[in-house]
Amino acid sequence: MSDFDVVTGAFSYSGRAIASALLQSGRRVRTLTGHPERAHGSRSIEIRPLDFADAAGLATSLEGARALFNTYWVRFARGGVDHEVALANSKALFQAARQAGVGRVVHISITHADATSPLAYFRGKGLVEQALQASGLPCSIVRPAILFGGDGVLVNNIAWLLRRLPVFVIGGRGDYRVRGVHVDDLAQLCLTQAEAGGNQVLDAVGPERPTFLELVVWIRDAVGSRAAIYRVPGAVLVALSSALGYVLHDVLLTSDEYVAMARGLADTDGPATGSTKMSEWLVENSSQLGLRYANELALHFT
Repeated sequence: MSDFDVVTGAFSYSGRAIASALLQSGRRVRTLTGHPERAHGSRSIEIRPLDFADAAGLATSLEGARALFNTYWVRFARGGVDHEVALANSKALFQAARQAGVGRVVHISITHADATSPLAYFRGKGLVEQALQASGLPCSIVRPAILFGGDGVLVNNIAWLLRRLPVFVIGGRGDYRVRGVHVDDLAQLCLTQAEAGGNQVLDAVGPERPTFLELVVWIRDAVGSRAAIYRVPGAVLVALSSALGYVLHDVLLTSDEYVAMARGLADTDGPATGSTKMSEWLVENSSQLGLRYANELALHFT
């Protein structure tokens, strides 16, 4: 069996957690990345370019790998790359993996991915799943809803806003549930799936299912905020998020993201595949949460 694995984006969020878990287990790790500058002098990970236009180069970089852990996707259209382009890029990656003889693909998707969804993000994720399953590569499709832990953006930025604003608004009644999973639990699940047989599709979810309102209250209490929480119509929330994003030079929340949460797409009924309780993690990490704003545009597009 090959002694190395490939991770797309090993210097990003979930990719970093997967790469770290692989290294700790004694595996060699090679990354395909568009951001080699994030290596920060690390010599523990081999770095190769994630160049979708170079099919031969991709195949060469993947040749001999036991598994490909794929975290590549785009949250929203930016810089000429939208979900359709990301789908085409994903197909190119899978084709290269098949040509290279990769033993298995462990692919990070999203809960309720659906190729017929009216929401571009979920539709794109569903189409990528279809493309992977049609490629003939043995695969595991792992579907998290939201991630927390490490240097994650969502929970940190909610905490940042709660620390600084007297008012925090949520869309609708806030009774839609979210099923968060710790990023390290996700990584361990992915490592397990690299050894699995057959094709697998499974959710990556933690043991707790708070409503979004409950989650915001948990975060507010953890950081000692006194911000009042108000409910507003979803359209108002999206408009306010857009205005605040303009000030912060970032994208806080898209319309599709709000609609997805409000429709329950960040929740599942299945058994937990991660053990870390978000409520306990928030208390344990309260002193660090929200001290700095995590700008996603700066992270991914500069």
